[in-house]
Amino acid sequence: MLAKDRKAILKLAKKHNVRFIKLWFTDVLGFLKGISITRSELEKALVDGMGFDGSSIEGFARIEESDMVAMPDPSTFRLIPWRSGKDGFSARMFCDILKPNGSPFEGDPRYVFKKNLQKAKDLGFTYYIGPELEYFYFENPKNTIILDRGGYFDLTPLDVAQDLRRETVIMLENMGIDVEYSHHEVATSQHEIDLRYCEALKMADNVMTYRMVVKEIARQHGKYATFMPKPIYGINGSGMHVHQSLFKGSKNAFFNKADKTHLSETAKFFIAGILKHVNETTAVTNQWVNSYKRLVPGYEAPVYICWAQMNRSALVRVPMYKPGKEKATRIEFRSPDPAANPYLAFSVMLAAGLEGIKKKYKLPKPSEDNIYRMSEEERAKTGIESLPEDLYEAIKLTEKSKLVKEALGNKLFEFFIRNKKMEWDEYKAQVSQYEVDKYLPIL
Repeated sequence: MLAKDRKAILKLAKKHNVRFIKLWFTDVLGFLKGISITRSELEKALVDGMGFDGSSIEGFARIEESDMVAMPDPSTFRLIPWRSGKDGFSARMFCDILKPNGSPFEGDPRYVFKKNLQKAKDLGFTYYIGPELEYFYFENPKNTIILDRGGYFDLTPLDVAQDLRRETVIMLENMGIDVEYSHHEVATSQHEIDLRYCEALKMADNVMTYRMVVKEIARQHGKYATFMPKPIYGINGSGMHVHQSLFKGSKNAFFNKADKTHLSETAKFFIAGILKHVNETTAVTNQWVNSYKRLVPGYEAPVYICWAQMNRSALVRVPMYKPGKEKATRIEFRSPDPAANPYLAFSVMLAAGLEGIKKKYKLPKPSEDNIYRMSEEERAKTGIESLPEDLYEAIKLTEKSKLVKEALGNKLFEFFIRNKKMEWDEYKAQVSQYEVDKYLPIL
């Protein structure tokens, strides 16, 4: 870390009377972890990092190799607005996880994403992302009692959830996160706040912060916010539609004015890569048993592997080009959900797209019909396949994936697969309320 960066952070901490600094990092499953230090320890942390025991963090280390170091990234220093008072402010910084010898820890999701971004950089690209994360508000974490009965884009003046959303947007902007817009989603008590696109590593940090802020504001009001993909049977689940593009310098590498779709060859190769490898990446972008309760036909979640312009039933959608908005040319990948680890999910998306570019994959024809209304025979005739039906099927595909293993690295890949198999084994042995209700009275 440059001395001027350290001095700038120390100056900011003093100026804003920061008493505590939260050093944030993410485990393999995407849960936010942290160490809290006082301002007197800040300079030491900026130089040497802060040591901690990694043996209890999911996927980090065995007990015999548990020493880890959290090294703060000074560019991520932000005041935490809800942790302020007469005694001063708190601030946060995201950390990279290092081994005691100073080398990067291969199981750190942030490091994994940095490695994949470097591969894009080596090809001359900068990766930009703009995700749309949906979530639900409930009365508390023990039930799914909704707060409103609104629908898509509804304005409901007496809706308490609208005030929660407004406070969340203000809090995010106070933390330097640009919000494009927010609105009520299709399902009752379901909402969405869209973050303005930015460079990918910053966006992954922003997603982790976003999830924390949404939950914190709800907690302050005695309510509960969840990013669980499918909390209620019979209504839409929550997705994380990921808008993405590659830039070369200041130019959008996805734009081609001469093409009728306004997509460059680079963009087409990238989409083809996403489609070709989507089955093997789905266990990462949709990593929970519950994720596959959302990925079923009829609830707006894309389950069929195809692309189109405008068609929201397609897995990859290309938003319509507006003249003079070349930088806005992008693709929208619609199957991921908001409970995924963003560092890993964005890593496999990028890896798949870059593979398409490197190997010049041929992009199939767009699907302009409503795929949900097509029969199974019609989809088969047009070559449209489906995403994995459950976590087990997804794991088996990912386990064989050379692309995902390379993107995540051997250490993290092996833990991820092992953990997901354990989750599936635990789930399949459960006796659900559905089974009790259906079978107990008749068997």
